[in-house]
Amino acid sequence: MTTARPLTVYTLTLNEARQIRAVLESVKWADEILLLDSFSTDGTVEIAREYNARVVQEAFCGFGRLRNHALAAASHDWVLSIDADERCTPELALEIRKELLAPAFDAYLVPRRSHFLGRWMRHSGWYPDYRQPQLFNRQKFRYHDEAVHESYALEGRLGRLRQHVLQYPWDTLEIATAKLQRYSTLMAERYAGQGKRASAAKMLLSPAGMFLRILVLQQGFRDGRHGFVLATLYAYYTFLKYAKLWERNSKRTE
Repeated sequence: MTTARPLTVYTLTLNEARQIRAVLESVKWADEILLLDSFSTDGTVEIAREYNARVVQEAFCGFGRLRNHALAAASHDWVLSIDADERCTPELALEIRKELLAPAFDAYLVPRRSHFLGRWMRHSGWYPDYRQPQLFNRQKFRYHDEAVHESYALEGRLGRLRQHVLQYPWDTLEIATAKLQRYSTLMAERYAGQGKRASAAKMLLSPAGMFLRILVLQQGFRDGRHGFVLATLYAYYTFLKYAKLWERNSKRTE
């Protein structure tokens, strides 16, 4: 009888007590749950231990590096990455277990269905939103050491799963803008490290281009007001990252 490869599920956390229980409940079927925690103070770790999760604590050093720390700490070669705002559906869990009986690929993209301000998005670049492989063999896979929006390197074949992971990233506009503030700072730091500069034209045209991309090219208008608000938020984020880059570069030349 064929046995499925053992699986480690990992998630990155920093003060995620509000939602960590839901994600852990959705992956409690895994052989190992690994929490890579950046010293939470809100009870996140205590909740994780209720699910027998193994907790490894690392100071925040950029998402790419943190994810690689998680891969190094995993007990098993096959890994499922799931963020604190995501949920593994029972259908996806079943598909993963079947696939791990005899994997045809070394990494798999997983479609995401995202919930935004009380609505499941169907367009706007948020569905099916194949972001990056979430199920993979860690011997063939590594993240690049980027602070945010980290890319990856794969030595092997890439496939796709059919079942969804559910994502609840922004329950309120306050949560959305707080996250965009943090990510825009990380992106400005990344751009500065690459020697990039932000011209006035970049700060003007890039946000407008992002707005049109989501609302028109990715058919955000079909999501109604939700699509319009999402396109506006991404335009705001795009402006912020270039404005913060301009601010950093200006301070260096003073």
